[in-house]
Amino acid sequence: MTKEINQNKQMSILEHLEELRQRIFSAFIIFIIITIICFIYMKNISYILQQPAIGIKFLQLAPGEYLFTSIKVAIYTGLLISSPFTIYQITLFILPGLTSKESSFIIPVLLSSIILFFTGILFAYIILVPAALNFLISYGNDIVEPIWSFEQYFNFILLLLFSTGVAFQIPIIQIILGILNIFSSQQMASYWKYITFISTIIAAILTPSTDPITQIVMSLAILFLYTSGILILKTLKK
Repeated sequence: MTKEINQNKQMSILEHLEELRQRIFSAFIIFIIITIICFIYMKNISYILQQPAIGIKFLQLAPGEYLFTSIKVAIYTGLLISSPFTIYQITLFILPGLTSKESSFIIPVLLSSIILFFTGILFAYIILVPAALNFLISYGNDIVEPIWSFEQYFNFILLLLFSTGVAFQIPIIQIILGILNIFSSQQMASYWKYITFISTIIAAILTPSTDPITQIVMSLAILFLYTSGILILKTLKK
């Protein structure tokens, strides 16, 4: 009898592992397909990423630099676009093991996290990147001509986009801390002086450029997100 129960448990575990393998494989296949499509349309993606730096001449400083940079951008873009599907697969895997209360909490948090991440990327592309590039181009343009490495430019853009997307997860972290009763909204509000200082440090770390305009805008965005998290917790009476 005991042997039969253990066998059933083992089969159950194997079935879960098989389901996990299938979901990881599905997410990986989608990522590969999207990455290949992004590589095929790399000229269009490169044109979109170059828009904030109109008028700048780009150079290929090493053999194959454009090819290797194109592969890197295609992989990052593939990860970005396929991430909602990957999170969806993870959610489907963990949902059966959650209670209805846990499900009603995790699903909105995951959806909000995805939305905030893409909002952060859009915010960086529309506001932060042009502000940073305008400052860097105008500073010393009467002395040096802005001719940039193709690879270094895209490293700069991708780092700023992804770091801003990560920074926009601040309200999600606050909501999780509030729901778990680790910090209340009142406690978070009382730390505003420290948060103002910390936001400046975080902005300096996350922004790859050293210009003050980008760091100020990022710092203000972090403060706005932190305040939004407090207001959401107050709405939830946490």
